[in-house]
Amino acid sequence: MNIALVTGASRGIGRATALQLAARGYCVAVNYHQRADAAAEVVRQIEQAGGRAFSVQADIADEAQVVAMFQYIDSQPGTLTALVNNAGILFQQSTLEELTAERINRVFRTNVTGTFICCREAIKRMAHHHGGNGGAIVNVSSAASRTGAPGEYVDYAASKGAMDTLTRGLSLEVAALGVRVNGVRPGCIYTEMHADGGEAGRVDRLAPAIPMQRGGQAEEIANAIVWLLSEEASYITGSNIDAAGGR
Repeated sequence: MNIALVTGASRGIGRATALQLAARGYCVAVNYHQRADAAAEVVRQIEQAGGRAFSVQADIADEAQVVAMFQYIDSQPGTLTALVNNAGILFQQSTLEELTAERINRVFRTNVTGTFICCREAIKRMAHHHGGNGGAIVNVSSAASRTGAPGEYVDYAASKGAMDTLTRGLSLEVAALGVRVNGVRPGCIYTEMHADGGEAGRVDRLAPAIPMQRGGQAEEIANAIVWLLSEEASYITGSNIDAAGGR
C-alpha cells in the first residue's frame, strides 16, 4: 500500500487533496496541528468511501514533531511514496513597515523550514540510495510568490518564493534518485485561510481583477496536485503549475 502524507490536511486544499488521493488508492496520512476533530472527519469520510487513512498530529514548525510524525508513518502498513507540503500560515494583513521579526520568523518556520524538514525526511524514505522505491513531492506554494502580496502579506509571499526555490533545487538533487519534486501555485482560492488574514471575503473582493472573473475552489487545486503525484506526470520534475485563473 502506497502512503501519501498531506500536511495541513484538516481543511481547505489539504483536505480536498487528501480525499482525492484516497480515491486514487493511496492510504492517506492526514496531518494536522490543532484541529484533531477536523482531521478525524477527513479520515472518516475517506473510510466511509472505502479508502484508507489515519490522522497524525505535528506542528510542522517543530523539527522534533516532524521527525516523530514520519516515524509514526513508518510504523503503519505500507510505504511512503508521496508527500504534499501544504501546511502554511499567514497573519493579519499589514504593510512591511508594520512587521516584526517574531511574525516573520513564525511564518518562515512553518512555510519554509518545516517544508525543508518534511522534504528531508521524505527523501530519506523514498530515494533509491536509501533503499526506497522512489516517489513524488508536491510543494503548495502561492501566486503571491510572483505578485509579492504588497500591503497584505509580503512575509508570506517571500516564504512562498523560498518554497519555489526549494522545489527547483531539490528536484535537481534527487532527479536521478527516483524522486520527482514539483510545485503548485494557487491564486485566490475559497479557503478559511483568508479569515486568518482578517478578510474572510478577500476572494470575492479580488475576483473582478482575475482574468477568469472568479475565485478558485480547493478541489481545483487538488486536481493539479494529484496529477503531479501521478504516473501521468512521470517525466515532470522541477516545475510549477500556476493555478490562479490567469492572474
